[in-house]
Amino acid sequence: MASSFTPLNMDRRLTVLVRPGDQQWLDAPQAPVKRWPLEREAPESGEVTSLVEYLPGAQFPEHRHPNGEEILVLSGVFSDEGGDYPAGSYLRSPAGSRHSPFSQPGCVIFVKLNQFAEGDMSTVRLLPQQVVWQALDHGVDRGMERAQLHAFADEVSSLQRYSRAMPVQLPSQMRGEILVLEGSLTWGEETLPAGSWLRAPSFDELPLTAVENTRILVKAHQLS
Repeated sequence: MASSFTPLNMDRRLTVLVRPGDQQWLDAPQAPVKRWPLEREAPESGEVTSLVEYLPGAQFPEHRHPNGEEILVLSGVFSDEGGDYPAGSYLRSPAGSRHSPFSQPGCVIFVKLNQFAEGDMSTVRLLPQQVVWQALDHGVDRGMERAQLHAFADEVSSLQRYSRAMPVQLPSQMRGEILVLEGSLTWGEETLPAGSWLRAPSFDELPLTAVENTRILVKAHQLS
């Protein structure tokens, strides 16, 4: 008898916090790859947000992304037909794209599947040295740097880094998610170490503070 499946964290009206150790890595059926799902609509289809670890030499067979794939390489080197992408690389492959990804040394990536806005057909391949950082040196933003990765319609993906303990500046009138890449944040009495993922229905109700030198990924959408 096939086991039943329950969608994971798909009610985006709810605030969700997942920290390292909160879930177990799961083996992927197609390759020597481990997955840590954060959001999942269906077992092997639909909208998915996850951390994925490629073991050294792992390779996925060629596959198609019906509504796009977005990747941030967290460690190691991720590769496909387009080239080799070390830690810090940001990739977007639009709806209908195909590839056969692999990793010779192994890697860990943050992946979002099938979540592109209608009409967003941009292919993006940003290596770490191509990411453009802008220093904000005025008022409460002093000590923060921001790098926009992609923007389309009501969605913006960006990196933020903080050189000292200070409030995290998030766009107002927007919802979205945060992945802590380095350092740590506090949210009230909660501590979010590196590897933590936080999704909220409104950034305006999400007071966060960088505890130390900290780098985060921010994905934001306009409130409807």
